[in-house]
Amino acid sequence: MADSRVASRYVKSLLGLAVEQGVLEAVHADMQLLDSVCHSNRDFVLMLNSPIVRHEKKKVILAKLFSDKVHKLTMAIIEILTSKNREPLLPAIATEFHNAYNVYKGIGKATVTSTIPIDGQLRSELEAIVKKLSNKPQVELEEKVDKDLIGGFILNVGDRQIDASIKNKLKSLKIKFGENPFQKQI
Repeated sequence: MADSRVASRYVKSLLGLAVEQGVLEAVHADMQLLDSVCHSNRDFVLMLNSPIVRHEKKKVILAKLFSDKVHKLTMAIIEILTSKNREPLLPAIATEFHNAYNVYKGIGKATVTSTIPIDGQLRSELEAIVKKLSNKPQVELEEKVDKDLIGGFILNVGDRQIDASIKNKLKSLKIKFGENPFQKQI
């Protein structure tokens, strides 16, 4: 909890500086790159969190990995974090920056879970539904696959959930069949 609070402070400062300098899109792309590296490479995250690896070594590794690939503002925040021995916050900062970027740009977020990957036509229909529900002009649709749903989908938009899955329908039928209308209710 404390780490996320600290990360959000860094994100707020970085977002403000990026907007002020007019490099918001570049910094956002850099944070997405960092987030994808953190999600795809467990050893990288373990290195950031390791108390055994010295901070100077972490600084050298981060510089070699990102110095020629990211904007100078992004590199500056990475250097600030390593100089303050806070490099374990980098994955949280990358994730939080994307969320703050979406809020700043007014992009709605939704998650759709289905039994198979959705195609382009269904994706556009779901995006239209999400735009209507969230009153946002632009949406980001995260897709998940869950074979246990049997069929249909579950759409989460903010605090709303539309469950049109076969699994849910079977569950409600089981409850309905479990009720006996001829048995006296107590």
